[in-house]
Amino acid sequence: MIEPDERLLLRFLDHLRAERGCSPHTIRAYQRTCADLVAHLRSVGRTPATARKIDLRGYLFSAGNGRSSATLARHVAAVRAWFAWMVDTGVLETSIAAGLQPPRVRQPLPDVLSEPAVDRLFDDDLDRPDAGLRETVLLEILYGAGLRVSELAALDWEAVDLEQSIVQVVRGKGGKERRVPIGPPAVAALRALSEREGSRGAVLRNSRGRRMSDRTIRRVVERAGAREGLPGLHPHTLRHSFATHLLTSGADLRGIQEMLGHSSLSTTQRYTHVSVAQLQDVYRRAHPHARDEARDDEDDSR
Repeated sequence: MIEPDERLLLRFLDHLRAERGCSPHTIRAYQRTCADLVAHLRSVGRTPATARKIDLRGYLFSAGNGRSSATLARHVAAVRAWFAWMVDTGVLETSIAAGLQPPRVRQPLPDVLSEPAVDRLFDDDLDRPDAGLRETVLLEILYGAGLRVSELAALDWEAVDLEQSIVQVVRGKGGKERRVPIGPPAVAALRALSEREGSRGAVLRNSRGRRMSDRTIRRVVERAGAREGLPGLHPHTLRHSFATHLLTSGADLRGIQEMLGHSSLSTTQRYTHVSVAQLQDVYRRAHPHARDEARDDEDDSR
């Protein structure tokens, strides 16, 4: 007997949370998509168990109408994952969603700060008020270790090894764990924070002593950027800058992949496009032959 649609969806979300280690953001997105799909199927007299491929295509056409290809691709991924789970758990014999193909999504180049712009964000004064010290720790770990916002929010003191200059990400994307080195500035800031607030539980706490949320972290980063003439600064920009600056300084791509926690090297390879563009700019500005060529271009345009 097929379980009610809502119960199926709740079980699927529990699977995403407990077994696949998906982030709260991913779970919310999948929940919205699957709940909307259930409503669409009901409107045409169907359920997930009796749905036809044309019913799924009809929902995706409606959900993706006027939206970006990235949004439609997320809807397709959610529907395919739910139906695959229903096959795995014996609810369905086959998945009619398996053949759904997401649109090709053009990956934009990551936003990256220059090294001087990053330097402007940091204050070396570790005797600042509590909120200022927390901000320093927050920025140092985002840029110095390349953590995602959710990983930083979940970071506990028990996962920080100041002697070895290592933080252990225990709730990474997809439930993966990894160990990431941190530099002397991050170690110094963390040590100062631990002496002031203790070294148990959440590393980052808000003014009420509770674990800092993803949203609060984003606000802190945005305020720090606005203060230094970098409006709209996002935590992921610091993660992108971490990877790009490592690459341009000669770090191995595989090592960067491990530190970022990427499952696929192709994801990390996006940063090669950014660093190559930066190297070409340096070459054009600094190499004698490049300068001669630039002057020739200027002469031809006159």
